[in-house]
Amino acid sequence: MQSQTYNYKVVRQFAIMTVVWGIVGMLVGVIAAAQLVWPELNVAEWLHFGRLRPLHTNAVIFAFGGCALFATSYYCVQRTCHTRLFAPGLAAFTFWGWQLVILLAAITLPLGYTSSKEYAELEWPIDILITVVWVSYAIVFFGTIGTRKTTHIYVANWFYGAFIITVALLHLVNSAALPVSLSSMKSYSAYAGVQDAMIQWWYGHNAVGFFLTAGFLGMMYYFVPKQAGRPVYSYRLSVVHFWALIFTYMWAGPHHLHYTALPDWTQSVGMVFSLILLAPSWGGMINGIMTLSGAWHKLRTDPILKFLITSLSFYGMSTFEGPMMSIKTVNALSHYTDWTVGHVHSGALGWVAMVSIGAMYYLIPRMYGKTEMYSTKLITAHFWIATIGIVLYIASMWISGVMQGLMWRATNPDGTLTYSFVESVKASYPFWAIRVLGGVLFLTGMLIMFYNMVKTIAGQKAYDAPVLAPAGAHA
Repeated sequence: MQSQTYNYKVVRQFAIMTVVWGIVGMLVGVIAAAQLVWPELNVAEWLHFGRLRPLHTNAVIFAFGGCALFATSYYCVQRTCHTRLFAPGLAAFTFWGWQLVILLAAITLPLGYTSSKEYAELEWPIDILITVVWVSYAIVFFGTIGTRKTTHIYVANWFYGAFIITVALLHLVNSAALPVSLSSMKSYSAYAGVQDAMIQWWYGHNAVGFFLTAGFLGMMYYFVPKQAGRPVYSYRLSVVHFWALIFTYMWAGPHHLHYTALPDWTQSVGMVFSLILLAPSWGGMINGIMTLSGAWHKLRTDPILKFLITSLSFYGMSTFEGPMMSIKTVNALSHYTDWTVGHVHSGALGWVAMVSIGAMYYLIPRMYGKTEMYSTKLITAHFWIATIGIVLYIASMWISGVMQGLMWRATNPDGTLTYSFVESVKASYPFWAIRVLGGVLFLTGMLIMFYNMVKTIAGQKAYDAPVLAPAGAHA
């Protein structure tokens, strides 16, 4: 009977599209990086760096990352609640609706339709579609929790739930806009001046904090214990981690606006909360890594566990670096430089992509009744190629960024600037070339993953596992 099996169809669809959109998003990123080294690659207006850069960020965050979150949250909530997804028709709509959002982004951004807001560039008709899909997602997720067969709500679902609610709030407030006309794609923000900037970076930093952190911590809290075959190191710490992170992250946005027209006290509040954030962030990282206590030997032979644990290492590194960069004196050097780009990709590639890839390697074979991917050797190859790519990317951006910051502030004895801006650009070129190489390596890893996925599911029938009877507190 259908009612006795989990709804894996929508999980399968999102899992496969996670890999597909990962390749697309990272390919666009490599092209954009190459355009900075070879400007002649800006061959057409709609393939210009200024058009491709927002397409890259949207594709990696919302297409790749979004599909990974949909897939894993739908899988996790069913397994831990011992029940099928609530409103399966609505769950199917979230898949097709989200793919339509991504497709519309891929068409409109290269054509130049943009609200010009970081991570929220899509114009108002697409924003409305996002809202409809997201409300549907919330109904499916919380409906499943509401119909659960267990008394306990596993901690991963708390993180997924917080991510869903907060992203809805962020999207509705920041994307408030006045269309020029109902027939026009053009709109103007409902806010102006420094208020617009503050709301944008309240959104922008919390897109990082909830879309790219809380959601993926939900993923970590389910898939690390599963792959390690061990319970979470400290369930109490996971609850403290949740509440501390949820309360603190909301207030850190102003650190993006140091040395701007934003009132100084607001900048300081953002800095203080950013420094406080270090504690819950590292609490979560330690909890994830210590889950392996007693199972460290598995790291030698299990490349999926390598992905998951390495992602936690990058999470720890980038959540130390972020608070450090929010300190005003450090920010005076790092702001507007490639150091920020390196920091973002430490989180995006090292944390978000690595934990997503590990989770997909766990999920995909199980969607077809198998326990392993086609080739473990290919997963190992993917891991090392991706890791080398990330290290090259981040290290080149760190060096380039610090160099830029020092060149921009260098002065002669008479008070004039030592270097022109053009000289700092010229000095950055070798590091931008290394970034392209790092990006190509990471993209190569995604192509290996795609091949491995195709070979894994070729000739296999879709599989929906039977719903487990609730035996204990959580699955």
